[in-house]
Amino acid sequence: MTTPFTTTVLGLPRIGPDRELKRALERYWAGRIDADDLAAEGAALRERQLLELRAAGLDSVPVGTFSLYDHVLDTSVMVGALPSRFEGTLDSLDGYFAAARGTEDLAPLEMTKWFDTNYHYLVPEIGADTSFSLHPEKLLAELDQALGLDLPARPVVLGPVTFLKLAKSTERSRMPLSWIEQLLPVYVDLLGRLADRGVGWVQLDEPTLVTDLAPNELEVVRAAYTALSAAQHRPAILVASYFGDLGPALPVIAATGVEGLAIDLVAGALPDDGILAGKHVVAGVVDGRNVWRTDLGRAVELLDRVEHLASSVAVSTSCSLLHVPYTLAGEDALDAELCSWLAFGAEKVAEVALLDRARQDGSNAAAEFASAAAAVTARRADPRLHRDEVRERLASLTEADRRRSHADVRRGRQDELLGLPPLPTTTIGSYPQTPQIRRARVDTRLGRIDRAEYVRRMRREIESVIRLQEQLGLDVLVHGEPERNDMVQYFAEQLDGFATTSNGWVQSYGSRCVRPPILFGDVARPAPMTVEWIGYAQSLTDHPVKGMLTGPVTILAWSFVRDDQPLAETADQVALAIRDETVDLEAAGVRIVQVDEPALRELLPLRAADRPDYLRWAVEAFRLATSGVQDDTQVHTHLCYSEFGDVIEAIAGLDADVTSVEAARSRMEVLDDLNEAGFDLGIGPGVYDIHSPRVPSVEEIAGSLRAALASVGSRRLWVNPDCGLKTRGTAEVTASLRNLVEAARRVRGEL
Repeated sequence: MTTPFTTTVLGLPRIGPDRELKRALERYWAGRIDADDLAAEGAALRERQLLELRAAGLDSVPVGTFSLYDHVLDTSVMVGALPSRFEGTLDSLDGYFAAARGTEDLAPLEMTKWFDTNYHYLVPEIGADTSFSLHPEKLLAELDQALGLDLPARPVVLGPVTFLKLAKSTERSRMPLSWIEQLLPVYVDLLGRLADRGVGWVQLDEPTLVTDLAPNELEVVRAAYTALSAAQHRPAILVASYFGDLGPALPVIAATGVEGLAIDLVAGALPDDGILAGKHVVAGVVDGRNVWRTDLGRAVELLDRVEHLASSVAVSTSCSLLHVPYTLAGEDALDAELCSWLAFGAEKVAEVALLDRARQDGSNAAAEFASAAAAVTARRADPRLHRDEVRERLASLTEADRRRSHADVRRGRQDELLGLPPLPTTTIGSYPQTPQIRRARVDTRLGRIDRAEYVRRMRREIESVIRLQEQLGLDVLVHGEPERNDMVQYFAEQLDGFATTSNGWVQSYGSRCVRPPILFGDVARPAPMTVEWIGYAQSLTDHPVKGMLTGPVTILAWSFVRDDQPLAETADQVALAIRDETVDLEAAGVRIVQVDEPALRELLPLRAADRPDYLRWAVEAFRLATSGVQDDTQVHTHLCYSEFGDVIEAIAGLDADVTSVEAARSRMEVLDDLNEAGFDLGIGPGVYDIHSPRVPSVEEIAGSLRAALASVGSRRLWVNPDCGLKTRGTAEVTASLRNLVEAARRVRGEL
């Protein structure tokens, strides 16, 4: 057996500590650098990371987790599984980005959330034209780079079972897993190529093993890894799973000939029997998804238990560090006490190394253990974590605080007040964030302009967006959100109980990065957060203007959340703050309020048994946030880039008057699911994909509308893009919305 290693992490972030990759990608897409320049930027980022891991003392370094867009897309390319419409593009960088973003002529791959995280992956398409073949050039180049630096490289590849489970079959009669026999030879070939380079260990990521698998699917797991481990020429295989407990999959995978298992011991549990005997276990005791400092004493206890169950043990993170910011270094604006409770990526690597040192010689780490224990104790005792007025208000809530009048009553009042035409047109909320908008925020932060000048500039942007929408002929307008840096961070900056970072960027997809706030204590709203801007927008026009808010579940999902109380309690605290904002918007004359919950599906537990409780409190939190307004105020919500089938009944349970959903890439599939669930409220399926840099034609949008009308009556159908327009350019948005309005006009004429 290959020599076991002792310290590692399961994967690495890609964007660079200062978002260098994001900027390089956007320069490439704009034509300001070429493919060689982009490759050089990526190589420099990887080298920096690899050397930092070696300096930290890790004796196994993950290689292959870097990506120019998405690791699932990289796997599709590696196994030759891009759809036929991208034929001939396997070796083309522009073809790769066409699959990710689309072109004028090619629709991109569908995009959805990576398990229960806010990372988006590109869904593989498998069909009759799929002919798997190995294209390992990217992985081998990154491996050669690491070997050239004399590093103990461990290639990381998405495993075959998870790849197929994430895929979408274009043949209705065939499930993606049925292609496993055709796919496995490609993986066997890859294992041989890695062995030729002297690789000792290869990591095959199989997070799907922590989900509910049917007996026939577990049999696929057994057969696949029996076959892979039987390959004559290969490295030792480490099967890595994370985000939960392996459950029934553990004895199945452990009974195969794989040499190692990486187990998430933060979100999952350690088995008590002898299943791990004879295996090298990579123990994920440092949380790779949240930012709280590790309880080192508990981690050592877990490691001691693992040592009695396995043949050898390595200390690791619970999952890839893709989901946390690079480092706390430079976060000087964070409260010092709060900062002492935190560990970002670099600090988590240091914790892994520290735990390994403690295993070798406890006295060598005593001082650092004492410091960590003191921080954990201080956090528990901090008065900001518990506010009596917040908890008393929650305790006084009744069932009536989460309910509105019947939808039919509300619909009649709203139709009379708003007077909208059939197929009303609107957008989801944000408009392009221009350089002028970003510069105004920077100038304000640096003190170059005062508050009055900032307000003047934002009002100018709002008026410009209102006039544009009036000119285009949209029915329900938005203020464009120029004052918002992010749909969660904006609110976190104004709510007690949150902290925000200066450089805590995390990749969401491609070049899109977010800075998740840190929710550390009880939540309260000191003052109105949006009324100034939306009230001003409404004063400029006779059209209704939507008030735009982010819902409690999404604020939780897109923040690093406290782990010292149930999520349901934290959700209700946030919901009360949003509720107060809806009431203030209504009082300011705003008659449509949109409370977005794009992350409703994202937080859905991976195990079916845990889902009913989550969906109960998630729906109740939304209803708490939206039930303070009168019947004639129309409540909207928005959901996007998720597989909605598992939450269809919850979507109906939100009881929003209008729900807009992503539907363009998934070709309106969600509408039939909603109908089957008895959903009879307003629905706005996205009629074009805003994440693709293309302008949809009038006929394309009209076709989408006609398809929607086959499932939804005109009385309930709204017309809108898939998502907000923040990341798009003004010219592109103007052309797309002009076509959207014209398409709606044409289809109205056909009713």
